[in-house]
Amino acid sequence: MPIKRQQLSPTSTKLTISVDQNLLDEIKTEIIKRLSKDVKIPGFRQGKVPAALAEKHLDESLLQTEFLETVVNRYYVEALQIENLRPIEQPKISILKFVPFTNVEFSAEVEVVGDIDLPDYKKIRLSQKSIKVTDNDINKVLQNLQQKVADKTIVKRAAVKGDQVVIDFSGYDFKTKDPIRGAEGKDFPLVLGSDNFIPGFETNIIGLKAGDKKTFNLTFPKDYGVAHLRNRQITFEVNVKKVENVKLPDLNDNFASKIGPFKDLDSLKSDIQKQLYSEKQVETERDYENELLEKIANESTVAIPNYLIDEEVKRIEQEVRQNLAYRGQTWLEYLKEEGKSETEYLKSLRDPSEKRVKIGLVLTEVAEQEKINVSPQELDMRLQLLKGQYKDPAMQAELDKPEAKRSIYSRMLSEKTIARLCDYATGKVA
Repeated sequence: MPIKRQQLSPTSTKLTISVDQNLLDEIKTEIIKRLSKDVKIPGFRQGKVPAALAEKHLDESLLQTEFLETVVNRYYVEALQIENLRPIEQPKISILKFVPFTNVEFSAEVEVVGDIDLPDYKKIRLSQKSIKVTDNDINKVLQNLQQKVADKTIVKRAAVKGDQVVIDFSGYDFKTKDPIRGAEGKDFPLVLGSDNFIPGFETNIIGLKAGDKKTFNLTFPKDYGVAHLRNRQITFEVNVKKVENVKLPDLNDNFASKIGPFKDLDSLKSDIQKQLYSEKQVETERDYENELLEKIANESTVAIPNYLIDEEVKRIEQEVRQNLAYRGQTWLEYLKEEGKSETEYLKSLRDPSEKRVKIGLVLTEVAEQEKINVSPQELDMRLQLLKGQYKDPAMQAELDKPEAKRSIYSRMLSEKTIARLCDYATGKVA
């Protein structure tokens, strides 16, 4: 089967495929045999008509259509395998020659994953960060536990550091005076001195009594967790509804026994230490994997089709829209808070989308080079574990769908590939 390959761009290929006569004969025989099952001729049982006789009674147009579709579909796929191409969307097929049943030549233009040039990832080393749980970490947890079981008494005096106040607050853009979503609260309990709010907020509450109202301006930190609030100057309106004196319990064995099944304070501290270590370990491992993948991706050269980046942008946009709907915020409100038009916002997603796609392609290439795969048994075991987590019959049925299985397979393959890369990076395997 002669194949002519023309590279239209780093991610676009045109294949011109000519199918050999013997292959066409086989397909014609196959099509006639399939179609003849529906041919009715007196003297023959349906489905038992000889192929040569059945052909004379078949609709010529139907026969040619079925024949041509089968030829194109079968030998396009075979050409992809021969040329080792990875298409990302349906091809544009053009029939160049078609002499019924004797001569077929067609072309297929298709977007493909371009060449992937990996670094020598086996020699890339990345040291792991040590995990430490400090006394300060443990003390913060103990302080939070103290607050939860503390005795609180309503007072009429002005609030001082260490008190708990219950407040209503609203935030408005300093310039436009528009309400800021995410900068408001009702009946919110706040311990003064806990530093749970942005710098300056709690300081402005000290000295207020129940029933007092206050308006003040603050600027959110540049590294604030909510992106659209970073560096924004906000006008806050606060209404103090209640001031409570907080009497913290002593940190002793009795306190530990009230918190849980702990015989003494040391047992409680030991339990906190273990939980914090486990949490930091998960976070550290995730950060390590991300740093390693970025390092390998940055040293790789990948020809990425725009189609894949466009699809990733759409996926991220859909995630954002779903989260907004869950929070009761509209798309237009969100864009206004971000200070961007829809075009500008979607454009801002292209760099992170390209980064995600590149890492995904690099992982796929590493998995192929390392011959990593997920066995049917491994996939089935993961599916059973997931079904055990979701008791809802509808959710369990979702897990049985082919697209769900493909997604889980892909995730497991990535996990195994990342684990292999981490083993190389830490020197566990050479």
